[in-house]
Amino acid sequence: MNTSTSTPTTAPEERPLSGIDGGPRGCWNAHGPTLVPGLPIVLVAAAVLVDPDRRVLLAQRPEGKSMAGLWEFPGGKVDDGEPPELALIRELDEELGIETRPGCLAPLTFASHAYAKFHLLMPVFVIRSWRGTPTGREGQDLAWVAPNRLREFPMPPADVPLIAAVQDALIR
Repeated sequence: MNTSTSTPTTAPEERPLSGIDGGPRGCWNAHGPTLVPGLPIVLVAAAVLVDPDRRVLLAQRPEGKSMAGLWEFPGGKVDDGEPPELALIRELDEELGIETRPGCLAPLTFASHAYAKFHLLMPVFVIRSWRGTPTGREGQDLAWVAPNRLREFPMPPADVPLIAAVQDALIR
């Protein structure tokens, strides 16, 4: 058996970066998200509801809830053992009074964000078909917003990075 070993010509820290944007402005030198080991992970599913005019539904968090007054993509917590898609369907019925089905949910992206007491993991689905008219059943205001206006609405930190994915999917 013939085995060989090779010795790198440069130390790992001296190797040039590779990839599309391996230069000094790339992700290598970016700060990136705050990652805190040991925080409990909270799984939440969210919807980008899109109407025939390509507007997106935002819900304003009501008074009395954390981050009250901020606008978010509708959705909610996933219960233990519950698939995110079914949790989202349940939450949309509870919060907005609309009905949809798993086949109407198209995965778009996800958010991963460390808050002070937990780490949020949030799959996000585009939904273009549902039954009923969305109504704020928990005291939340609703707004149909053109994708290019989403940044005008103050959002929780986990939702802000989702704007680019929503705009990429809807603005042509």
